[in-house]
Amino acid sequence: MKNIISKISFALLLGGVISSCSKFDEMNNNPYKASDDQVKIEFFFNNSLTGAQQDPNIAERIFVLDWKTTGRQHMTNGLATGTVNDDWSKEYYRYSAEWIKNATKGIEIATNEINAGSAKEYTNNLLQITRIWRAYLISEAADNFGPMPIEFAQGVNPKYSSVKDVYYYLFEELKDATSKMKSGVKVPDDVMKFDRAYAFNDEKWIKYANSMRMRLAMRLSEVDATKAKSEFEAAVASNKFIINTVDNFTVAEKDGWDPLTGVMSRSWNYQALSATLNNLYLGLGGIPTEQQVAEPLKSSVKADNYIGKRYSNHFTTMTNDPSAGYWLDGLPNKIDPRALKAFFIPGDFSNQNFFMNGDDSETTVDTLVNGSTKIAVNTKYTWNAFSLGDWAAKGTNNRLRSTLVGKVPAIGVQFRRSANSRIFFANWETYFLLAEASLKGWTTGTSAQAAYENGIKANFDYWGVGQFATEYINSMDYNRVGTSVSFTHVVEPGDSHTMNYIDGYTNVAGTATIKYPVNTLYKNGTVRNDLLTKIITQKFIANLPWLPLESWNDQRRLGLPFFENPAIENALPNLPDLTSANYMTSSIKFFPQRLAFPSSFRDTDPAGYQEAVNLLGGTDKVLTPLWWAKQK
Repeated sequence: MKNIISKISFALLLGGVISSCSKFDEMNNNPYKASDDQVKIEFFFNNSLTGAQQDPNIAERIFVLDWKTTGRQHMTNGLATGTVNDDWSKEYYRYSAEWIKNATKGIEIATNEINAGSAKEYTNNLLQITRIWRAYLISEAADNFGPMPIEFAQGVNPKYSSVKDVYYYLFEELKDATSKMKSGVKVPDDVMKFDRAYAFNDEKWIKYANSMRMRLAMRLSEVDATKAKSEFEAAVASNKFIINTVDNFTVAEKDGWDPLTGVMSRSWNYQALSATLNNLYLGLGGIPTEQQVAEPLKSSVKADNYIGKRYSNHFTTMTNDPSAGYWLDGLPNKIDPRALKAFFIPGDFSNQNFFMNGDDSETTVDTLVNGSTKIAVNTKYTWNAFSLGDWAAKGTNNRLRSTLVGKVPAIGVQFRRSANSRIFFANWETYFLLAEASLKGWTTGTSAQAAYENGIKANFDYWGVGQFATEYINSMDYNRVGTSVSFTHVVEPGDSHTMNYIDGYTNVAGTATIKYPVNTLYKNGTVRNDLLTKIITQKFIANLPWLPLESWNDQRRLGLPFFENPAIENALPNLPDLTSANYMTSSIKFFPQRLAFPSSFRDTDPAGYQEAVNLLGGTDKVLTPLWWAKQK
């Protein structure tokens, strides 16, 4: 067995870098120093699966500051305004290489055992499960960077493949792996523990593989519709995919500083509610806020047609955010019930999910600086979200935005305690994929409406707000971007609506015409309330907070849901095409499309780097679309 290890040469995604497994717990003994009886596929699989949960070092950089930022799950500039951090990309490239390399080593070991006739009865299933898991890891890397190697055991400098070829390879891997799985094979208890997701349950892994196949197929639907349809329908025809909560792909987190520590656990990442999410939440589903909050907060609920106080000198309007320019000095009249579960209300200290982030969390009054005058603003029991971008002097003089902590809603403490389970795939995603596929006329065994409504119900159950599901699903109320929930309600909201406001400086009441945004990325901005917009809106909301990469993927693929442009009081150097003349329109040039390859790849393997860039079909920049994301 020692000779097997010494003869295996594994490709790395990052030129020649091999990281240690020493950071794993006792279940993750370093396989490179293992004795003969310790070199087993389950150890390598465990190292790969556990490592991919992302320790705090990489989770903060990639999951929180890259994926959650580009997926608009919180308000941070960074990659969302085109600014890529090469050091973070180096780390992610290195980590990804290690996760994939461990999976590949497990596959090699199991294959050699089978060929040598020394395999256990369950070895084959572990081999196929590891192939399924590796397929996910490769897809994750490709969805971030683009072209990737397909073969990971052919030498130090592997040959890169186009994104299209990578996806076609993944389909074949998933099909072949599931076809070779044997049902009813008993896996010993002392082996099951090495699979933190499914305990090597073959049926659950097959369901995950088919749901992932559906996810990847839908990714290609805009550029390779025939292949997408074929792969999706074949996965559905298996009748084995994630549809029940018990089959969700989740991995339990734990407190500490290792790969199982919560991905959102760093206290200094406030993760404030994004304007994107807020505009989707407000009014959506027609559920009164009074029915959702504790008694002391009910008096803070505002009228349905009130948008807030206008502070024209302190809030940017140089963005197509429909809520721009206003501060809601209370709580919205109606809001999606999941919003108040995911995010806490400023000053609501009795809320079990309130996040105390130092003394600033207890501050409920802050100021707007207006020359020598300071305007006090009470933030207690208010609900606001700021658009990202450069607010120039308006931002500098607005302490509500410049400090954030305790001033605006942020992700609840339940996601920061490392006591949750990270979700990689849930049944509601399968439902929304089925809904979109049914809308395209693909064979799914269900209707678009049934799948859509089942997806909402599944996610409502996850959040513990199932009592509102029926009323919500039947609602024809528009949110701030002009979309309603009811599947049969496709009436467009018009171009604008009238709301009341108060001038923040004079306290004089007035009315304002609030325009619904024009999303020119989707159907040239001609619709706001069609069926696909509804489906992706609900999928986007359901993705919070565990699947920000999928939210980013859908926005790159479809231009849905509506993402407001960053504010441009000052020019944004990394979004040069976004200007003061066009900020009311949408363009793929205003949104990041990928992570640039890290400089370490370019420096250590110049030939491989150039090969990858050539396959990318554009320059190695953040704004270069991936093959499947090229919108027409």
